[in-house]
Amino acid sequence: MENEKALGGIKARYQAMNVSQRYWWKVVALCFVGWILMYADRTILNPVQTLIAQEYHINNTQLGLANSIFFLTYAVTQIPFGVLGDKFGRRLVIMVGFLVFGIMTFFTGIATSFGMFLLFRALAGMGQGTYYGPQYALSTEAIPTKDLTLGTAIINSGMAFGTSGGYLLSSNLVLQRGMSWQTPFYIMAIPTIIVGVLFMVLLKEKVVRPEDQDSAATAAAAETAKPAAKTKVIDLFKNWNLLLAFILCFCSIYANFVIITWLPQFLQAERGFEGNSVGFIASLVPWASIPGAIIFARIYDKIKKTKLMISMLVPLSLLAVFGIAFVTNRTLLIVVLIVYGLTGKLAIDPILVAFVTKNAPRAALGTALSAYNFIGMSGSILAPYITGWIADSFGSMQIGFYLAAGLLLVGLICFSFASDKRNLTTD
Repeated sequence: MENEKALGGIKARYQAMNVSQRYWWKVVALCFVGWILMYADRTILNPVQTLIAQEYHINNTQLGLANSIFFLTYAVTQIPFGVLGDKFGRRLVIMVGFLVFGIMTFFTGIATSFGMFLLFRALAGMGQGTYYGPQYALSTEAIPTKDLTLGTAIINSGMAFGTSGGYLLSSNLVLQRGMSWQTPFYIMAIPTIIVGVLFMVLLKEKVVRPEDQDSAATAAAAETAKPAAKTKVIDLFKNWNLLLAFILCFCSIYANFVIITWLPQFLQAERGFEGNSVGFIASLVPWASIPGAIIFARIYDKIKKTKLMISMLVPLSLLAVFGIAFVTNRTLLIVVLIVYGLTGKLAIDPILVAFVTKNAPRAALGTALSAYNFIGMSGSILAPYITGWIADSFGSMQIGFYLAAGLLLVGLICFSFASDKRNLTTD
């Protein structure tokens, strides 16, 4: 009888493990698709910016404003929606956000004035702001600890696929086939709404992983994680290592969003690319970023030398950004785009996140990561507008790319004063 009970328990545990294995892969797949849609929505705009400018009779500065407003609402709503997700349910917050995101993407295509266009892009950015915190909370709880790095890397690669997909969709339908610039927005709205509903239907809230089921580890960890003293946000900026990481993150994301936002138009206006070639050449950056992020993350996991990795990647990245604007030979341009993809934001970001995690007080880890992401996304708010203003003022986007390379140099110099040893001043 006891043997039968033991066998039954083993069988039940084995079945639970199999269900969990299937479940966490379901979570990874759905979160991966979510990032594809998020980044595709951001980049379908960029290859057709010239047509949008003609329709609304606006200049590059105003075009940049459309992207900047989108990222402003995206950045400022992340922390509030993260709090709402913890309180009312992460699946619910993501579903509502994706419904708003999808509907506003559709409305972007039917906007009859530039003011309405800005409003719909701002609301679409707000819808996307529901995703970052709740999604990573859901995936971190679902993915087994031993597979967490792999699962997170797969989820993050959706950003690269989405960037490329948005470029290719717009350039193929609009620039190559001559459809209206609104068409990609109508197409993107449908899967966005469907995926939002799938988050509510397919996923679960606060899953307990198999390795946590038969022990008090989770409760003990929760007890240990209780803060001994409250850490103020201002204290994080007194931590020298964290402050330098925030600065480098801002510089890295600024450069990245200069490229994401303006590269397609730069290729058309200043390098003579047309049709599908615009989307294909611009897609070299996200395609190269996938192996780059994985390879350098694995190297970092082995050597754990943040400053060494940064001193290797950032110089190559800033030279590539400079080269995008400087070189005129098409072959060399392709080379520098690939180099940036391999060594740019998606390669640097996991290393900086690990550095922030190591240096942040345990009681304020979530706040530190939120501050890191918010300051970084501030670069995405400024980059589109400033680069558009530079293009209007100087008649070329080259200076905008040179500025991005210069900021990367500033970030590199600042981070050279960081220490690989953990800064304990705020613990």
